[in-house]
Amino acid sequence: MKQETIDRIRQMTIDRDWEQFHSPANLAKSISIEANELLECFQWSDDDYDIEHVKEELADVIVYCRNMLDKLGLDEDEIVNAKMAKNEAKYPVEKSKGSNKKYTEL
Repeated sequence: MKQETIDRIRQMTIDRDWEQFHSPANLAKSISIEANELLECFQWSDDDYDIEHVKEELADVIVYCRNMLDKLGLDEDEIVNAKMAKNEAKYPVEKSKGSNKKYTEL
């Protein structure tokens, strides 16, 4: 995410004094709620959806995730790369390529 965008998200929170509501638990709830609103875009069809609505709901998820990163003092690149390393170890290419099986079933 560009620094300009991160700063814009942070400034919106500051300007509205919303930091007081951004406990990790509240942010986790908000991420889940917004993710479910994103899922609702596909409730009745996998192919017939409003891309503008999808973009809005996806943006809401991303903004709340950014707020949680800030609240917990986490670096998104660091935590994503750490998780990717774990996933790559659990899902070696030679066992998982083309498969949707969970790592415990490979």
